[in-house]
Amino acid sequence: MKDNGLEIIYSDDNPAIEKDDDKCIECGYCVKACRDEVTVAKMYDINKTKKPICIHCGQCTNLCPTEAVHERLDYLKVKSELERKDIVKTISIAPAVRVAIGEAFSLGEENYEGKIVSGLKKIGFDYVFDITFGADLTIMEEAMELVNRIKNKGILPMFTSCCPAWVQYAEIFYPEFLPNLSSCKSPITMQSTMIKTYFSEKEKIDASKILNVVVAPCTAKKKEVKRKEINRASDYFKISGINDTDYVLTTRELISLLNESNIDFNSLPSKEFSSPLGKGSSAGLLFGKTGGVMEAALRTAYYFLNGKDLEEDAIKFDEVRGIEGVREATLDLGKVTLRVAIVNGMKYAVSLLEKIKKKEVDYDFIEVMSCSYGCVGGGGEPKLTLLEMKERKKSRLESIEKEDKIAKIRLCHQNPEIKEIYEKFLETPSSKKAKQLLHTSFTDKSYLLRGEEHE
Repeated sequence: MKDNGLEIIYSDDNPAIEKDDDKCIECGYCVKACRDEVTVAKMYDINKTKKPICIHCGQCTNLCPTEAVHERLDYLKVKSELERKDIVKTISIAPAVRVAIGEAFSLGEENYEGKIVSGLKKIGFDYVFDITFGADLTIMEEAMELVNRIKNKGILPMFTSCCPAWVQYAEIFYPEFLPNLSSCKSPITMQSTMIKTYFSEKEKIDASKILNVVVAPCTAKKKEVKRKEINRASDYFKISGINDTDYVLTTRELISLLNESNIDFNSLPSKEFSSPLGKGSSAGLLFGKTGGVMEAALRTAYYFLNGKDLEEDAIKFDEVRGIEGVREATLDLGKVTLRVAIVNGMKYAVSLLEKIKKKEVDYDFIEVMSCSYGCVGGGGEPKLTLLEMKERKKSRLESIEKEDKIAKIRLCHQNPEIKEIYEKFLETPSSKKAKQLLHTSFTDKSYLLRGEEHE
């Protein structure tokens, strides 16, 4: 923050967020977001760090009324790349994008994935994939990891690791909990690795000739995809210079890309996602909301533990649904009883982490989402006024839950394309190949608090 306490300072090399000082009116909303909601601004002393610390969540961009603070814009670069004839253009859509994009076209918070697919193919993408496939893949690995930790008396509680802002927060402020994080990469980074390896081989496309774009509700993904440890295609093919993800666009950038390509979104027909890596299960879609990763994991963990699926009337876990800052539940999963917690927003994570350190609470599995309401409230979603914010985020969340209720495939492990990718490529969850491509590692970055530079 600046001395007047009304502005957040951003590094020039911040890969996710940038600021136009000429537009800043010193309203203090960015400070409120970073200090009070995300808590980052009050977790360090800039006199010691010498430079600002950011977890790239983008909540400051959501509250900035003048667009002074905004995500780093990559959509014009993507638009230029679409003119190339020498590459194959792929793009993947995250769950929370489809239930928020309609707001920009006065269509509300229903699921508009079909129109998104249609629009993206119209402007030049060859393949449009669904990241709910990547979410299903994440659950196959994460649920198995949880079961293995329980059976083998591994480190518990296990924390989810699909939210890159939360991962960055833990690395900087709570590195003692890094062994507790699931080693699974996020759905986006798993999906991108599969596009540049499995899809590349299956379709006989040179991975270096694939332009791979992701649309996410999250600004932190712009930073996450630059982490060296999550990019695996170069190692897989033993060729340097291949990035698993080439660009991340926010939902807002997707809206700009469609508008500036003269796409009439409202009149678009509905089209299906491309295959393979096509549409995932509704459990994967739940990743877009708070409690969704937990619920999806529980559904498949039950299968791994008991060798059978949950009964239809037991698939929905009401105990983990809701919007409270911290939700707790004790759940009967057949052979085991799990104590779980769901954190909805970073400001609630600190108190829970401190309670765990003091051994005041005890859990087996914890979901943490940096943004309130989960990804539907992400830093790259369509902007809302303070008066709209609560109701619109709730409507986005409810739209996802509605889709789950009517879906034919509600369990990640029942997705036919997930079964196929394990049979033909990955073998089994937690196999050597799966760990090589779908898992990652984390780094103690508390040195940043001391003003040191290790990277």
